[in-house]
Amino acid sequence: MTGLESLLAVQERDLTLDRLRHQRATLPERERVAGVGARLEALDVTRAARGAARDELAGQEQRLADEAQRLGEQGQAAEKRLYSGEVASPRELQALQTDVEQLRRRQRTVEDQQLGVMELREPIDQELGVLDEERAALEADRAATQGELDVKERELDGAIASEQIARDEAAGTVERSLVAEYERRRDHAGGVGVARLVGSTCQGCHLTIPATAVDRLRREREGELAYCDNCGCILVP
Repeated sequence: MTGLESLLAVQERDLTLDRLRHQRATLPERERVAGVGARLEALDVTRAARGAARDELAGQEQRLADEAQRLGEQGQAAEKRLYSGEVASPRELQALQTDVEQLRRRQRTVEDQQLGVMELREPIDQELGVLDEERAALEADRAATQGELDVKERELDGAIASEQIARDEAAGTVERSLVAEYERRRDHAGGVGVARLVGSTCQGCHLTIPATAVDRLRREREGELAYCDNCGCILVP
């Protein structure tokens, strides 16, 4: 093959590499992993908010439990003193009886408040359980999808590596200056640096070149490069 024909082979390898790299970058599994990750982040925000609410209620519940215990202990101590025989004065006994009743009444009030807080906390605990189950399912889905993604990436990486070797071997048969010119044109044109001229149509941009320009291109001396006036790629007559 001539240098330009060999360059067309390099172009085919480069286009295959472009396709493989694009395929790797746009694997549906990658989008799924990202989507699940976004859902996990949103779930974690929700869980953190509900967890904070649950912790606040748990703190209130513990404070009320501590207070109820303290009141119960005070009531027991007052009641023990009331019936111990240590107090003989009727007035003191009456005051002590009043204290016991007030402590027991206050204890019941605090225990009722504690029960109310528990009732508020229970549905949040259930909600957190559901969120935890959902998170576990999402984590499993992400892990499985990531595994599928890893397999496909390895397959494509192998195909890319093999194609790159073949591309480099093809480029090795072409003059370096011509390869450099082709790569410059390819970068500028967005992927196509050389194309065959079929009739008056450039196969790179698929636009028609004026007949006068085609005649001029075909009369170019051997060794001189011809370019498409539309896309700028090297033309192979």
